[in-house]
Amino acid sequence: MIDTQRAHILIPGDLLREIDALVGPRGRSAFLLETARQEVKRRKLLRFLESEDPAWTAEDHPELAEGSGAWVRQLRVQGERRGAEGKRRRERKPK
Repeated sequence: MIDTQRAHILIPGDLLREIDALVGPRGRSAFLLETARQEVKRRKLLRFLESEDPAWTAEDHPELAEGSGAWVRQLRVQGERRGAEGKRRRERKPK
């Protein structure tokens, strides 16, 4: 079960009326929770994008050790092999 805690917050009346008009008084908590989660995710993403941290490292993607061009060529060869094998299978099936 998810750990939940109560939080007492103050919301201006006009904002509360707008929220209620959108989701109703019984939908406030779910609406505020969803909105808060989205905002936390957005701010984390913005913080990351503004940082100097790389999106990924070479250790995260050993398949690119020989360069992205070599990796793409390898994928194409694999795809061609699978395509040829599939074609042979279809040709062997009796009609």
